[in-house]
Amino acid sequence: MTESLAGKKALVTGGSRGIGRAIALKLASAGCDVAIAYHNSHEEAEAVCRAVREFGRHAHAIQADVSDPESMGEAFTSLREHFARVDIVISNAAIGVLRPALELTLKHWRRCLETNALALNLLAQHAVPLMPEGGRIIAISSLGASRAIPQYAFIGASKAALESLARSLAQELGPRGIRVNVVSAGVVDTDALKFFPNREQLLSEYARRTPAGPTLTPENVADAVYLLCQPEAAMITGHTLVVDGGYCISG
Repeated sequence: MTESLAGKKALVTGGSRGIGRAIALKLASAGCDVAIAYHNSHEEAEAVCRAVREFGRHAHAIQADVSDPESMGEAFTSLREHFARVDIVISNAAIGVLRPALELTLKHWRRCLETNALALNLLAQHAVPLMPEGGRIIAISSLGASRAIPQYAFIGASKAALESLARSLAQELGPRGIRVNVVSAGVVDTDALKFFPNREQLLSEYARRTPAGPTLTPENVADAVYLLCQPEAAMITGHTLVVDGGYCISG
């Protein structure tokens, strides 16, 4: 592929595995230097950095809790030691508790909202001063933002908040030449899906209802992120791009 993003600097949170890893490698293949923010997965993050360097790019792993303002401040201090600016920020890190809504607590609510939604605002607050015109901020959401999924109540609510916040940021940052969008992924068979008690049912139902094919991969989601980072996407902002192979249109 052509290096259409050559020389760009990118930050991917939750970039050590799954969708985040696929996004980091896609951006590296397109010419980006990439910083990987991770919480606990140090070895996995370093492995992604090594893969990024195989493309001839610079890579840097940063330990951070995206829900903690102090930790995010420290993360961007580390980022500035390696990158003088940041052109692309991907808010991908997420957390959640799979339980019926009536069993969830205030602690669960705060953790979901802070990690899955507040983090986007913290990222924007720190990244925008380093971001030139043409910058991109992209958040990763899920179909649970608009659909009722069993045991997904607080995660889905936090993803809906994430999408709403992205629209507000798009409006605020548009005059600066910064575009803010969301990629909402369908059922992707990542490590996170292993925690779903109905994993096999989700995968089989997805395969049955999806006209574009039975499997959605992390790379498919990364491809959508890549498209929104292109110069040709300059007039797309405040948008949620659904990548689900047509699952949502199939009844």
